[in-house]
Amino acid sequence: MIDTTHSAADPPPAPPGPAAPTRRPTGHRLRWWSLLFLVQFVAVLWPPFYNRADPHWLGIPFFYWYQLLWVVIGGLCTAVVYLVTQRAP
Repeated sequence: MIDTTHSAADPPPAPPGPAAPTRRPTGHRLRWWSLLFLVQFVAVLWPPFYNRADPHWLGIPFFYWYQLLWVVIGGLCTAVVYLVTQRAP
């Protein structure tokens, strides 16, 4: 396609400038908060720990509600790590 919006006398458009630098968490700040990911991983890594029926909660065996509880806790841990490691506006 031919660009007809500029005449031959118009200078070519300037290339876009460099993107604004983003601050990435560095050093210990990122590492310490990342341990929350490790906690949720280890909590469900070893099934013999939670492979039992008692105690029941609302009629649900421990095996199921323990895993569902970690889905919620995992979401909260992920949200905390995300919020803490993001750049402030």
